[in-house]
Amino acid sequence: MRTAAWLLLFFSLCSSAQHHVNGVVKDAVTGEPLPFATVVDGYGTNQIADIDGKFSFDSAMTVEALTVSYIGYQKKELKVKNSKFITILLTPEVKNLETVVLPKKEDPAYEIIRKAISLKKQNDPQRKLQTFQFKAYNKLIVTANPDSIDGSIDSVFIKKSDGSQVAKADSSAFRFKKLISSQHLFQMEKVSDFQFKERKLKETVRGIRMSGFDKPIYEVVSFNLQSFSVYDSKYELFETKYSSPISNDAFSDYYYHLLDTVQVGGRETYVVYFFPKRKYRKTGLQGLLYIDTQHYAVAKAVMRLKTVLDVTATHSFEYIPEQGIWFPTEKEFKIVKGKNDEDIKILGETFKFDADDKNPRPKKQSSDFTYLLSRSWYFNREYNQPLIIRKSSIAMEVKDDAIRRDESFWNTFRKDSLDSRSRKTYVGLDSLAKKEQVEKKLRIGRKLINGYIPIGPVDLDLRYLLSYNNYEGFRLGAGGITNERFSEKYRIEGYTAYGTKDGNFKYNLGGAVRVGKFSNSWIGGGYTDDLREIASTSFAIDKRVFKLYDPRPINLSTFYTHQTWRGFIETKIIPKTESIWQLSRSVVEPKFDYVYRVDGKDYAAYNMTTAMVSLQWNPFSDYMQTPTGRIEIEKRYPKFTFQFTKSLPGVLDNDFNFGKIDFRTEYQKKYLSGQKTAVFVEAGYAFGDIPLTHLYNTSPNSLTKDKVLQRLTLAGKNSFETMYFNEFFSSQYVFFQLKHGFKRVMLFKKVKPSLVLVSRMAWGNLERPEQHLGIAYKTLDRGYFESGIELNQIFKGFGLSGFYRYGPNQLPRFEDNISIKLSFILDLGI
Repeated sequence: MRTAAWLLLFFSLCSSAQHHVNGVVKDAVTGEPLPFATVVDGYGTNQIADIDGKFSFDSAMTVEALTVSYIGYQKKELKVKNSKFITILLTPEVKNLETVVLPKKEDPAYEIIRKAISLKKQNDPQRKLQTFQFKAYNKLIVTANPDSIDGSIDSVFIKKSDGSQVAKADSSAFRFKKLISSQHLFQMEKVSDFQFKERKLKETVRGIRMSGFDKPIYEVVSFNLQSFSVYDSKYELFETKYSSPISNDAFSDYYYHLLDTVQVGGRETYVVYFFPKRKYRKTGLQGLLYIDTQHYAVAKAVMRLKTVLDVTATHSFEYIPEQGIWFPTEKEFKIVKGKNDEDIKILGETFKFDADDKNPRPKKQSSDFTYLLSRSWYFNREYNQPLIIRKSSIAMEVKDDAIRRDESFWNTFRKDSLDSRSRKTYVGLDSLAKKEQVEKKLRIGRKLINGYIPIGPVDLDLRYLLSYNNYEGFRLGAGGITNERFSEKYRIEGYTAYGTKDGNFKYNLGGAVRVGKFSNSWIGGGYTDDLREIASTSFAIDKRVFKLYDPRPINLSTFYTHQTWRGFIETKIIPKTESIWQLSRSVVEPKFDYVYRVDGKDYAAYNMTTAMVSLQWNPFSDYMQTPTGRIEIEKRYPKFTFQFTKSLPGVLDNDFNFGKIDFRTEYQKKYLSGQKTAVFVEAGYAFGDIPLTHLYNTSPNSLTKDKVLQRLTLAGKNSFETMYFNEFFSSQYVFFQLKHGFKRVMLFKKVKPSLVLVSRMAWGNLERPEQHLGIAYKTLDRGYFESGIELNQIFKGFGLSGFYRYGPNQLPRFEDNISIKLSFILDLGI
């Protein structure tokens, strides 16, 4: 969500230090920065400069001297004067880093990395250890260093309508420095238990405290800033996966260079610099690996990504002699401004940044000084001890009492004491949040994103306000569902609608009671008197989707009415699934010229009593259990949806004996280049005596009009744009869709289209076609094929697409096979 995205960008760890020394190490000849130079203060504390040669010391004691060394350069010792920023110039001895990017002789780092890769199994704690567990304390703060902010009051000139200019005081920098000197912008603390067994790692949150909120934003709590392990083939940094520098195929993605040998925890380690090959230069990871010289295990790792954001993730380890492994002890994650002179979007939220130092803007904004840093400490570690992971299908569980911990709890587990700014942050932000009603605004925002407007104990459903189709005309209505203010255990929902063209009212009324909190199980029932598109495929488990528009119903004219009683159970009791189990009884009447013939008897209306189970299974996703429900925190593909429907002969005057099996799977793959491939497969099999109203139409979305422009409508999501409504019907079918989207390209300043190539195909069959009377149609036994191009988000979310129909079902007239559609993508930042 947008609010969570804003917080995530600026989380940082504040330092209680009083003395700051910042600087940069450069080549004295070329002036180029020296990445990963070693900087040691007078107390023996060493720092490794970043990829731009920059370093920073925060110390409770005055830093009076520094020693700087870099392979191939003369070591330099210097006194630290009263300066906020120091530039240190080193004189080269033989060579610098740039001269060894592509060495003639293989760098010794390659052999070190080969050994590290070959020994991963015996060095990775999650592969070598049968079990482990530990406690973790995490702290995140949005802050800035007050010393880096000028804080002066400037003058800005405002042009009046007559062309003259007046000076006006600009005190924004002054006010920002005053604020940041007394408190941070945001602060969160978390205490968790981690348990590992049988390749599963679970986090149980025992305590959580978030400034400004009585109840934390759980989406922020679950946000994965960096991977837990450095040994996995993919390393995740800020919700994006990159090839690991020690993956099995790492040499195809990275170059390596041996910088130095240093001691970590009293053991000798190689310091290896890795950086992406040319094709990944702008988007790949770079950083340092400290490799143990004896076991070739990772003793420390620094992962760096420098694009529009400057992201650094650090992993620290401790050698455990009894187990013969390096085990993680700390993690650190930091974000500062990167190289960018335009507004950028992160998780849908827009942020403004200045350009890089080569082309600076005249005046820096507060965002140039604000940084994000998260830090975690692991302690009370146990290895290879018997343990039981309860509810192991849940990756993260937040205990009900986690938000009610007192100060003694935090003092027990806090690894970084709160300074005066940190203490004031909780008081100041809690007071400000209550004054500004932040939680109320956030609650309303969450509802609006999902298509609801909260009015007291009821959420008004925006879907029912206004829509249009060719049968009802304009459909005017109102509906809603009770929310948590009404009850967390009971719910009531309903709607009513009126069609201006057919002149009829439609309505629904239902309710449910929650019978299981952890499984979020509900038992309920309801009655519906409404219309539905004929032969439409619908999965009952599909989540409610709010759209400002729904293009397909605009073009529909063939519906059937149904009066349906239903009873159901909703549950998530099966791991990584959501399911609905339902019994229903419907009276169905087609509202078009149609008769269904079974055993010599014609049916213009009929009764249907059915049992149905609909199940969504996401086996590769991760979930978080919170006091308010279960959240899918890591969406992974493929995902699968199953549905089985069976009529119940002889029950409540049921007329037909039939069954339906429906299946759907989705797969997506995102690339570092910004491209994305998506595969969608859907299939259905109907058997027995089943009328046309409940068969399959394969989602057509083209009007039966003569001219191409007359068929110009809004594009659907997974529909055939060149297939005419009611052209094909099937009792068995399979539908396949392949999409490949390219990175958005800027044509003009505000015109940045996204090119997507699309291909769709379907095959089907209709058994016993002689039973369906009164409507003309074709079958898909020879297959149906269309391909096209989408230019999405050309301007303000609007786009244009074109599709062409080919293959055995191609029409004689060329223009009848062409479809041009408008599209609109609403980016709500979720």
